[in-house]
Amino acid sequence: MNHSTSIGLDVHARSIAASALVHETGEVVRASFGYDPAAVAAWAAALPQPCRAVYESGPTGFDLKRSLDALGLPTAVGAVSKMLRPSGDRVKTDRRDADFLARMLAVGNVVECFCPTPEQEAARDLARARADAREDLMRARNLLSKMLLRKGIVYQGRSAWTKAHRDWLRAVELPLASERLVLSEYLQQ
Repeated sequence: MNHSTSIGLDVHARSIAASALVHETGEVVRASFGYDPAAVAAWAAALPQPCRAVYESGPTGFDLKRSLDALGLPTAVGAVSKMLRPSGDRVKTDRRDADFLARMLAVGNVVECFCPTPEQEAARDLARARADAREDLMRARNLLSKMLLRKGIVYQGRSAWTKAHRDWLRAVELPLASERLVLSEYLQQ
């Protein structure tokens, strides 16, 4: 352990609950912040140095880690799946989670996640967006096919989702306006 104060951060989109465990005295210092890395770093600077912080991996990503590192507060992102919580610990509050993270960091029981560079994270986002678009396309195709099947309309060509199939879909005539609207929506998707 190469730090004197372990800081646990329970991070949410709009708030951060912080709990600092001072190793020498056992004192616990708590604070709450809006999502403001500068305020967290300033608070940590007033604690016995050197400090180290940790927060759980999750939807908030790695921006907070990068910001706190740049502000002089070394921060780890802990793999939430590797953190062993005591059995019977079912009450979750921001303060208790921050206390737990500070204790885990103090005893060296945090498995750190790899922190990608902003470029790597952007590439991951692009890959996710492409996968999401592909899933949306497959879902729209499935919904369109099933809607037509419920109406007894089946494509007789060889392969679906070809130019000939798309031309056939555009030529399908449905009697009700609401059905035509649904067909149009699925075709746009």
